Amino acid sequence: MEILLRKDFYNYVYYWLLSVLFLVGFIVVIGGLTRLTDSGLSITTWDVVSGIFPPFTPEDWDTAFNLYKEIPQFYLVNSDITLSEFKIIYYWEYFHRILGRILGLLFLFPLFYFYYKRVFTNEYNYKLFILFILILIQGAVGWYMVQSGLVDNVTVSHYRLATHLNLALILFTATFWYLLNLKNLANKKFFNFSRKNNYVKIFIALVFLQITFGAFTSGLDAGMIYQTWPLMNETYFPDDFVFTNSLISVLSQESFVQFIHRNLAYVITFYTIGLLVYVLYKKLYHLYNAIFFLVLIISIQVFLGILTLISGVNIIFASMHQLSTIFLIIFTINFYYKSINQ
Repeated sequence: MEILLRKDFYNYVYYWLLSVLFLVGFIVVIGGLTRLTDSGLSITTWDVVSGIFPPFTPEDWDTAFNLYKEIPQFYLVNSDITLSEFKIIYYWEYFHRILGRILGLLFLFPLFYFYYKRVFTNEYNYKLFILFILILIQGAVGWYMVQSGLVDNVTVSHYRLATHLNLALILFTATFWYLLNLKNLANKKFFNFSRKNNYVKIFIALVFLQITFGAFTSGLDAGMIYQTWPLMNETYFPDDFVFTNSLISVLSQESFVQFIHRNLAYVITFYTIGLLVYVLYKKLYHLYNAIFFLVLIISIQVFLGILTLISGVNIIFASMHQLSTIFLIIFTINFYYKSINQ
């Protein structure tokens, strides 16, 4: 069974999903830059309607700045920040939030129109409305994340940051999958619980686990320590690790989180090489292009990760490392899609 009931709407739906995919990816990149510039706590309120507009008058800017002065990030870290400097970090967060609102509108209005015109099958009406609910949840989780840095901390919770990022990438993945189905006039199931292609499913799980630890690394500023490679200073395992019985405590130690992030990269690299050997050995010709791009993006991702680390988390390299994550998701899901038979 295909996605569309009405083939005359194919081009409209295709470019709609492509626009949503691009916007979600763009929001993820801007979100990463918002974190890298420590701008995420600059707006301390969540005004769904009035928050559409930034401050315009000097009085409005003074109000926003005074609200920022009430949180720990200001008086513990940025007490010498000027109003001009505050405006820069404010606009980073504002732009991130306004893009989220645009995404909601870009998704909702065409979806209602397509529903009214009976463009999709009932199955895809249901799936696409779930994606819209996910967009709403994503916005709520974003504010839940910001709240974690307004009272006792100078930054947001790395657990909430990872949740926020993973939800965005789930939305990105689902949109890309539906776009592939539309392009191929097929209806392949992403959540296929059969034992077929388990080797690819394991790879996807490893990629998302690595992204989670990447968010942990970013949220804890764990890249700011042990800026050497391949060893962490002069040891393989960090020598400042403190063992506790609490998993939450262990996963809050910057050096341990960086250690896991590094080693998951090694595991994924060797797994990718294994996938390449398997595809070539089995002569799976339909997967040749997909595995080539997957090997390429993994190589780029690892290179940028190392470069980010040894450069002292240079914002350009760090941003490129985060941007390549989007392409890693694309090429991973593309490989999985092509490995599935109808």
